[in-house]
Amino acid sequence: MLELRPTCEHCNTPLPPDSPDARICSYECTFCAHCADTVLGHTCPNCGGGFVPRPIRPARNWKNGNFLGNDPASTVVKYRPADLAAHAELLAQLADVPAQAR
Repeated sequence: MLELRPTCEHCNTPLPPDSPDARICSYECTFCAHCADTVLGHTCPNCGGGFVPRPIRPARNWKNGNFLGNDPASTVVKYRPADLAAHAELLAQLADVPAQAR
């Protein structure tokens, strides 16, 4: 189950569970849309994978108890700004490799 991490790992912007601006990679590294798109070039600085919009867990119990009340979002902040020089090297290395092929 997704942790729904509370902030952008790069800029520490709050990303509540219902935020349409949260982006995640397959390891659930979490970034805001601005950092994912503009700063990180759609490439996770931790694994090299691409980003997708993070799903929004229902706030209300629509069915079978699957909602935030039973499965709350994480409150653990993982603030680890990307090393932008190292990330530029990674982007150069992956320039010709589409996200789905990494």
